[in-house]
Amino acid sequence: MSEPQKNKGLRPELRILVASLLSMFVIIAWAKFFAPKAPPPSSQTNKPAATAPANPGQTPPAESPTGSSSANPPATSMTAAATAPAAAKSDKQERTIVVENGLYRVEFSNRGGVVKSWQLKKYKDDAKPQRILDLVHADASQELNAWPLSVSLSDANLDQTANSGLYRVSTAALRGGTSQTEDNSDIGTTTTLTAPLSVDFSWSDGHLEVTKHFKFDDSYVVDTEVSAKLDGKPITAGLAWLGGFGDTTVTNPIPVETVNTVYSEAGKLNSLPHKKLDDAGKWGPPIWQGGKDWAGMEDRYFVAVFLAPLGAPPGTIETRYWKTWHTIKVDNADKPEPVPQVAVATSAQRAAMRIFVGPKDYDDLKKMNPPLQVLVNFGWMEIIADPLFHALKWLHNYIPNWGWSIVVLTLIANMLLFPLRISSYKTTMKMQRVGPEIKAIQEKYKKYKINDPRKAEMNQEVMAVYQREGINPVGGCFQMLVQMPIWFGLNRALSSAIEMRHAPWFGWITDLSAKDPYYILPVIMAASMYLVSKMTPMTTTDPQQQMMMKFMPLSFAGMFIIFPISSGLAVYILTSSLVGIGQQWYLNRTHPVTAPVKANRGKKS
Repeated sequence: MSEPQKNKGLRPELRILVASLLSMFVIIAWAKFFAPKAPPPSSQTNKPAATAPANPGQTPPAESPTGSSSANPPATSMTAAATAPAAAKSDKQERTIVVENGLYRVEFSNRGGVVKSWQLKKYKDDAKPQRILDLVHADASQELNAWPLSVSLSDANLDQTANSGLYRVSTAALRGGTSQTEDNSDIGTTTTLTAPLSVDFSWSDGHLEVTKHFKFDDSYVVDTEVSAKLDGKPITAGLAWLGGFGDTTVTNPIPVETVNTVYSEAGKLNSLPHKKLDDAGKWGPPIWQGGKDWAGMEDRYFVAVFLAPLGAPPGTIETRYWKTWHTIKVDNADKPEPVPQVAVATSAQRAAMRIFVGPKDYDDLKKMNPPLQVLVNFGWMEIIADPLFHALKWLHNYIPNWGWSIVVLTLIANMLLFPLRISSYKTTMKMQRVGPEIKAIQEKYKKYKINDPRKAEMNQEVMAVYQREGINPVGGCFQMLVQMPIWFGLNRALSSAIEMRHAPWFGWITDLSAKDPYYILPVIMAASMYLVSKMTPMTTTDPQQQMMMKFMPLSFAGMFIIFPISSGLAVYILTSSLVGIGQQWYLNRTHPVTAPVKANRGKKS
C-alpha cells in the first residue's frame, strides 16, 4: 500500500477513541435491557423489632417469603432453608440476670448479653475490705461501652450492632445431670438465679442473628457456646473480654502494669503486656490467629482464660488481642490509661468454649484440663521463688497460719545455712587477725596512684598473706551472698502468690503480701540486724568501712520503708536476724577471736 493510501485511513488515536465509545455503548445497553433484575427487598428486613413476642425466650415462627407464617416450612431444598435470613427477635426492655453459687456472683445484662459484674465471693476489695472483689472494671467499661463476654465478629459495625441489641433470655435448671427448661414468664427486670443452671441469650434484627449459651455449675468454670449468622450464613463469632480486667485495688505495682494478655501455643506460655499490644484502629481489632491452646487475661492474682471444650485437640483456639484507652483522673488532671482486650473463638460454626474466671490458685489451676499452673509465674526469679513457694505450701499443710509457716521456713533455712555461717565466721576471724599486717602493706603503697604499676605489687603482697593464712577474701561475705537471692526470691513468691493475699500473721499484720502499714517490722528488723553486726567481728580495720557496716541495717530498714516490700519478707529477715543473734553468741563463745598478727610479721624489707 502506498503512503497516500495509509493517510486516508483513521489515525491510531481516533481508532482507539471510537472503539472505546462503542464498548461503553454495548455495556450500557446490555445492563439496561438484558441484565437480570435485582430481587425486591425482603419485607423481613424492614419489620420492626416490636413485632417480636413479649415473652422472653420464645422464638417466633419463621415467615415465608410471602410474609405468611407456617409451622412447617415448604418442601424446598435444605440449602435454601439454611441460608434464609432469620426473623427479627429481641426483647422489649432491658433486664438484669444474676447467677451465683458459693464462689462467684455474675451479673448479666440482656443489653448485648454481656457481663456487668463478676464478683468472687472468697476475695475482698483492698480499698474496702467489707466489699467483695469485682473483676469487671465498671468505670472503663461504661466509658468505652465495652463489657466482658461481648460477642466479637469480623466487622466493627456488626460488633456494635450485636452488642447493643436487647437479647431474649431463657434459662434451664440442671437437675440430676439433665436440663429442665424453666418458665421464663416471671423473669423481671432483675432476676437472681442459683447454679447449677444454663442461661441462653438470643437476638436477631433480621439481618444479623446471634445466640449465646452459658452453663454454670459449682466451679469457677463456665461452659459457653456462641454462634452468629449474617443473612442466614454462619460467620466466625467469638467472645471478648472488653473494658479491662482484674483487681483495680492492688496498690503495688500500678494495676494496669499487672494486667497481661496471655495465651498458650504449642504448650508454651506467652505473656503480652499492654505495651506490646497495638491500638485498636478505625478498622477494628486485628485478624483472628489460630493455633492457640487457650488465651485470656491475667493480673497478679486473678485470671480469665478461654479454653477449648474437653476432648478437643490442642491448637483449636483462635484469638486476637489489642488495646484501647480510657481516661482516669491523676492529680485532678485527665490521663489516658491503656485497656488490654482479648477476643477468642474457634473454627467451628458454633464456637464451644470453657471460661475459667477465678484466682490463680496453684492447686486449682493444676487440676484444670489442660493444667494451667504455669500461670503462677514468678518471672526471672522463678528458679528461686518456685521452690520457696512450694516449701511454704508443704509447711502450710501442717501449720495453718502462713506467717508461722514463714517463721518455720526461716528456721529450716538458717539451720541449712549454719555451716556457711561458721565458715564465714572463721574467715572473718582470720582476716581480723591479719588485719594489722594488711593495713601496713596498704600504708606502704598509699602514696602511689591507683593506676601506678606498683599498686599491683601491693595486691601481690596482700594475696601472699591470704595464701599463707589460708584465707578466701570473699569467704566472709559468702553467707550474705547466698541470703540475698533468697530474699529476692521469697519476696517475689510472697507478693505474687494469691495464697498470701490478705493472709494474716498476728496483730496488725493482716496481709503478708503487703507492706507493714505501721513500719513496726522494719524497725525491729533493723535493730536486730544492727545487733548481729555488733556481735560479728569486723573484717576491716578501716574506721570508715566499719561505720558503713554498722549503718547497713539502717539502710535495709529504709529500703523496706521506701519500697513496698512484703511483710512476709520482713518476717523472714526478722526471724533470720533473731536466729543469727543466737548463732553468733554461740560462735563467739566457742570460737574466740585470737590475737592479731604483729604488723612486722611477713613484711618484706
